[in-house]
Amino acid sequence: MNKAFDIPKSLVWNAYWDVKRAKGGPGVDRQTMEEFDKDRDNRLYKIWNRMSSGSYMPPPVLRVEVPKSDGGVRQLGIPTISDRIAQAVAKRYLEPLVEPHFHEDSYGYRPGRSALDAVARARQRCWRDNWVLDLDVSKFFDTLDHKLVLRAVRRFTDCKWVLMYIERWLQADVQLQGGERLQRSIGAPQGGVISPLLANIFLHLAFDLWMKENFPAIHFERYADDIVVHCRSFKQLNWIRERIEQRLKLCKLSLNAKKTRVVYCKDSRRPEDWECQSFDFLGYTFRPRSARNREGEFFVSFSPAISQKAAKTLRQEVRRGWRLKACTYADLDELARRFNPVIAGWINYYGRFCRSALHSVLNHINSALVGWAMRKFKRLRRRLSRANAWLKAVARRAPGLFVHWQYQGWMTRAV
Repeated sequence: MNKAFDIPKSLVWNAYWDVKRAKGGPGVDRQTMEEFDKDRDNRLYKIWNRMSSGSYMPPPVLRVEVPKSDGGVRQLGIPTISDRIAQAVAKRYLEPLVEPHFHEDSYGYRPGRSALDAVARARQRCWRDNWVLDLDVSKFFDTLDHKLVLRAVRRFTDCKWVLMYIERWLQADVQLQGGERLQRSIGAPQGGVISPLLANIFLHLAFDLWMKENFPAIHFERYADDIVVHCRSFKQLNWIRERIEQRLKLCKLSLNAKKTRVVYCKDSRRPEDWECQSFDFLGYTFRPRSARNREGEFFVSFSPAISQKAAKTLRQEVRRGWRLKACTYADLDELARRFNPVIAGWINYYGRFCRSALHSVLNHINSALVGWAMRKFKRLRRRLSRANAWLKAVARRAPGLFVHWQYQGWMTRAV
């Protein structure tokens, strides 16, 4: 039977594996991936059949509020498993068309690029340029104009089914956790599979390409809607800030005046003072730090290290997420197998620059293990110093048991 659109079944299957690898919770239908897999083949066929015939209609997106460190909340939109697969189909079709056109300093949600690449490039440019304009686009995902988004996508494809379904996803209702449904006329849900790609397409035209064509000497790093602009002088910074504000206004966006920061990259070479000498970018805080050159001489470098906000989040994860107090049934080897992949991930990301700043988190892990030991072993209860000595003895005997011990020489050093 002829279909309205020629969508290969293999595209749906590959999209399914993308969603399965990404994991994620259920949407409004409360269906988990495990439940989806019980009738996987039939469900994938239905997705393909409906998308190919043009009859696929996205279900509402479940709105989940996630607390932010500043006391506010971030509203995430969680599609159903089936809808995430359908979005991944469109993403797999569209991404190869747009990816070659994206700017070299766009890093978010792109194959072969990472947040650490953006941090490294920002570090390099902070050493070169004196000033940083740390941009905060106000409620970016919540205020995206649907017509402008579709116009941006049309710059790269005229595929009818892709454009039709993107429009439907943008207009899909939002369902609150209490069951109330809201219509949406602007914005794209954070949490959708297609949303990051749409954000990159939109900001590529609204910001990246505009900057490249009009101000090629002014460099920036962008990760989704997090943008850092580097300027040679305070005068240049004010000049470009005014033009960026005008450009965003044309694109129906605006800067958050309270969170957009003007930063002076203070170091040993720069004698001027400025009230703001730090900014946060992708979990790192850039600020003046003591460093040592090849001759062993100390100097001040403007460089990144794990932010206090990120470190606090990791410590909270150890304290609340790991729930070591309830793990007294496990032995130390089992805890190591369970948590080493997490610890290694933290070290690989937050330890890339100024690894010593990560020790507060690693020490917190050790403290949590000491607390676990005091609960598990009667001879260590209410004996903190003895429990600390016990953990250090274990670290000396088996320095590779926990992945972070190799970065903490004092843990494995004989006393």
